[in-house]
Amino acid sequence: MDTKKPARYGGVDTLRGLAVLWMMSFHFSFDLNWFGFIHTDFYTNPWWLDQRIAIVSLFVFTVGLTQTFTDVSGRPARHFWKRWAQIAGASMLVTAGSYAAFPHSFIYFGILQGIAAMLLLHRLAFRHARAWVLLLAPFAIAVPQLWGHAFFNPPWWNWTGLITQKPITEDYAPLLPWIGVLWLGAGVGWLLARVRVQFRPLQHLPDIRPLSVLGRWPLTIYLLHQPVFVGLVWLAAHLRGG
Repeated sequence: MDTKKPARYGGVDTLRGLAVLWMMSFHFSFDLNWFGFIHTDFYTNPWWLDQRIAIVSLFVFTVGLTQTFTDVSGRPARHFWKRWAQIAGASMLVTAGSYAAFPHSFIYFGILQGIAAMLLLHRLAFRHARAWVLLLAPFAIAVPQLWGHAFFNPPWWNWTGLITQKPITEDYAPLLPWIGVLWLGAGVGWLLARVRVQFRPLQHLPDIRPLSVLGRWPLTIYLLHQPVFVGLVWLAAHLRGG
């Protein structure tokens, strides 16, 4: 029985933790707007739209890095499938929760659904492409801009990303272009893993706490932070109104 825990890379946890902290700040601002404490437009304002792109990019990039690192370390396949099942299961909870809160714009292919799909495709088809995925990444990122078509606008095709009109949903992270960002992370990971010097960048990226601590629990924090934030902001709104 394999009881050895895989090595963690504090620098990667720090990057992921930065994404977690940034996401929490973004969602807390969304909740403040939802309950009327601030007044802004999260759906059209470039300030918020650009932040969302940056947050998702950082998350997905670290997913690619992590997949490469676990492959390099020889981690058993069962660990991948266990984690994948957790992400897929969590995505269903997010869909259910968002439907209760936003029935007309619920999340059906958001960041968790997107990561589950990207991980599956990468694992089954591109895992052994190694650094070559760096060549595929720009193509994947550019495809939706170059070859989008109205055929893909109905919800059952939105997962492709080949749309000409953004769907009405609270979160949207389709396969294209985001798998290109995952491939950037995976490709950079392979290059770092093959540096033939004693100093290994994988192991010596800066471990900055408490960011690295946050980065070790991204899925748990993702599922729990919004119910907590909404509850707190609702309470504040209730006290203010009462």
